[in-house]
Amino acid sequence: MATPREETRGLFSQAVEAVLDSWPVLQIAVENGFGGAYSQEKAEWMVGAVEEYFQSNADLEPEEIEDFLAELMNNEFDTRVEDGSLAQVSQQLCLFFSQCQQGDSAAVHEAILRLTQKKQEAKMAASKSQAAQESSSNKEEETKEEAMDCSTTPSTNGPQRSTPPPPPSTETEDGWTLVRKK
Repeated sequence: MATPREETRGLFSQAVEAVLDSWPVLQIAVENGFGGAYSQEKAEWMVGAVEEYFQSNADLEPEEIEDFLAELMNNEFDTRVEDGSLAQVSQQLCLFFSQCQQGDSAAVHEAILRLTQKKQEAKMAASKSQAAQESSSNKEEETKEEAMDCSTTPSTNGPQRSTPPPPPSTETEDGWTLVRKK
């Protein structure tokens, strides 16, 4: 049977994971590979690093967490966070830590559930948006193909145009090619 301290630590770990998973800056960095080939692994490692930082430091202030997260994002993902979200994430983490320490697990579970739902809703909205973009892109391609669908037999009714030959390129004495307007 797990001790209350182990349960609290596990709950806080879930809270950290939920907060970082719903942090758009981190998710953009992971999705775009800002951390290199192992971006996803770095994001997962970050959960443990943040949890350990809380466990090994007493009476942390949100500004300290903010600095720690900024350093992690800079070192691991070559990303400077300047959108104000560091302060929000830091405050959330401090709130969850204090709630876990006070034994208010119901509030933490509820907040984790809200964050998870919010993330799922954002993913669904993004996938719908992407599907709509792909659909409109496919329609544009079909329209372009239809517009470009020309008969292969030349028309004898109208004048035929031939494309003029390209102008001769002039090479200067230093090896550069001079390109002129038509």
